[in-house]
Amino acid sequence: MSSIDIYNLKVTACHGVLLEEKINRQPFYFDVSMKYDFTAAAKDDDLNLTLNYDEIMHSISDFCKDNTFNLIETLCHRTATMLMRKYPIDSVSITVKKPQAPVSLPFDNVSVTTNLTRTTALLSLGSNMGDRQAYLDNAIKRLQANQDITVQNVSAPFENPPYGGVAQLPFINMAVKLSTYLSPYELLEYIHLIESEAQRDRSVHWGDRTLDMDIIFYGDCVIDSKALTIPHPDYINRDFVLKPLKEIAPDFVCPLIKKRIRDL
Repeated sequence: MSSIDIYNLKVTACHGVLLEEKINRQPFYFDVSMKYDFTAAAKDDDLNLTLNYDEIMHSISDFCKDNTFNLIETLCHRTATMLMRKYPIDSVSITVKKPQAPVSLPFDNVSVTTNLTRTTALLSLGSNMGDRQAYLDNAIKRLQANQDITVQNVSAPFENPPYGGVAQLPFINMAVKLSTYLSPYELLEYIHLIESEAQRDRSVHWGDRTLDMDIIFYGDCVIDSKALTIPHPDYINRDFVLKPLKEIAPDFVCPLIKKRIRDL
């Protein structure tokens, strides 16, 4: 993959915790690396087929000047998010340097770096209470409404018997393929918000529920923490997960067992 890089873009703006930093402008320097396939632009020598780095630099400058943040960490991350939302780049790495940070020792720069990459995630959705299809359709609409998420494919609904020996009512299950630069934990947080809006009751493990949303895969990421496990545990034994996934992402390869979904 090709990249377009910008070095030491200087912007004078007000960012910092101290009151004087919020009033008096100081210089910030941006290093930006954007992954973008400009093969077609190089072949045809056509500006319309690549990123306009002049426009991008003005976007960064305007964003930096139009906002005021306490932390350069916030400035860096939100600038990266702005670029991902605005331009069709695959990933971005931004370093923000603050040479006049209020530090009482000699130094050249204080800097922070943010990296964002569009990643394919596969979700499993289920509902077995109330208007099941309406809960699922609304969940997909909420995913589509998030500007940090691009829904790429949605499976047909599959009706399935309850799983786990606790739930009593039959489920409708679906799968969603999406692209996002949210971290797995940020995506999980948003999924939990959607479930809460659907009045999801978590008091009974594996019980009946209005809406259940699980991250089955997040790229080739493997996570085993108290809050999140990816790939989702036991997905391989659940037809109600695999059948919808096979419809929308048959060639996706599980990072643990190295097999395509179609072969599971």
